[in-house]
Amino acid sequence: MFDLVLQAGRSDLGQSAVTPTWGINGAMLGPTIRATRGEHVRLQVTNKISEASTLHWHGMHLPAVMDGGPHQMIAPGDTWTPEWVVDQPAATLWYHPHPHGQTAEHVYRGLAGLFIIDDPAEAALDLPRTYGIDDIPLIVQDRKFHDDGTLDMSTSFMQATGIIGDTILVNGAPTPHFDVTTHTIRLRILNGSNTRPYTFAFEDHRAFHVIATDGGLLPRGVALDNIPLSPGERAEIVVTFTRGEQVRLQSGPTVGGDRLAGGEDHLDIIQFRAADQLGGLTRIPDTLVDMPVPDETVVARTRDFELSGYSINGRSMDMSRIDDVVTLGDTEVWTILNVDGQTHNFHIHDVQFHILDIDGTEPPAHLQGRKDTVWMPHGKRVRLIMEFTDHASDETPYMYHCHMLRHEDNGMMGQFLVVEPGRSTDPADYGISPVTGPGHHHG
Repeated sequence: MFDLVLQAGRSDLGQSAVTPTWGINGAMLGPTIRATRGEHVRLQVTNKISEASTLHWHGMHLPAVMDGGPHQMIAPGDTWTPEWVVDQPAATLWYHPHPHGQTAEHVYRGLAGLFIIDDPAEAALDLPRTYGIDDIPLIVQDRKFHDDGTLDMSTSFMQATGIIGDTILVNGAPTPHFDVTTHTIRLRILNGSNTRPYTFAFEDHRAFHVIATDGGLLPRGVALDNIPLSPGERAEIVVTFTRGEQVRLQSGPTVGGDRLAGGEDHLDIIQFRAADQLGGLTRIPDTLVDMPVPDETVVARTRDFELSGYSINGRSMDMSRIDDVVTLGDTEVWTILNVDGQTHNFHIHDVQFHILDIDGTEPPAHLQGRKDTVWMPHGKRVRLIMEFTDHASDETPYMYHCHMLRHEDNGMMGQFLVVEPGRSTDPADYGISPVTGPGHHHG
């Protein structure tokens, strides 16, 4: 059982005065939750902020009624108690609010945290895993402020994409540094920003190994010197330091990065300061885990999604409309196309997918693992393959949407049901009345 309380607080974010923020069990951000595959988890989420909100378990495979999307609202003073059995590979997931039309503001105020899944296959590998010592979470977010220290949530005409901040926070701290005590460390990086994409690289361009993406470990580590992440995406990297050195992780201009989303900015993220004596060196295993791609020859259905403006396939989000109906047990291929001049990305609830191709080309090695969010620069066409297993409901939908949070809030989102075999797959046969759903009780 995990107790989570959404609450208001005040945080020192390096401004002229302390900043009013929201947090989970604290003034800003929330605790890292850990669970092991096969574990039955139960959470007690109490809302002590002034507005109704939700907590969505981003990347988690679970029943739709436990998903924490816009249909599982928690009124001020109420408690929601979702529970499910964790059944997916070791991965770095996260949780954040998902109230329709208010997600951007609630995340920006500080509501977010990591949800790490462990499993025996990952535990058997020789990887850094002492949390806080050589296994480090990096929740990277940007913020901007008024002169009095309060959060500035305004956007200029040039920021139609969403809020772009000039202050970088890592785990809620401005101008952070980390004291390195081991030669090798593992960084679990989350782009927790509302809008901004990052291309993470060390200032000396040193190589590191990407070992995991959104949904878990890659088949093998991939040596890179930079990695782009759009909002909501995660990557785990392993990097080596030498004694006494200081080096900064930065973000530089992004290929295909939208200038209006901050994609051309140079930013300092965090400085690493290595001690004069360092602990043992970890050598990454040659192979990590086998993550087979679903078989394209058994695909039951293909779907196309065009992203433009604040709509998907020309339609804006309607809480009472089901857009797609999937049959439990099916494998599907979804083709996502960004047809407008803005940058977007695409996140699907409940499933982890594999990228089949990007504009007809095999994805780079670091994108060949399980993912739940894919970056969609202008003009890109991406094909995704996924299997729908375990959880079905005629009544409660999952979401798919752009994870640029203003786009999502303004309607760039759709709803899909996963139904038992034999049930109708015509969306017109299903409607939904927004209700609180099970698991709620009043405080």
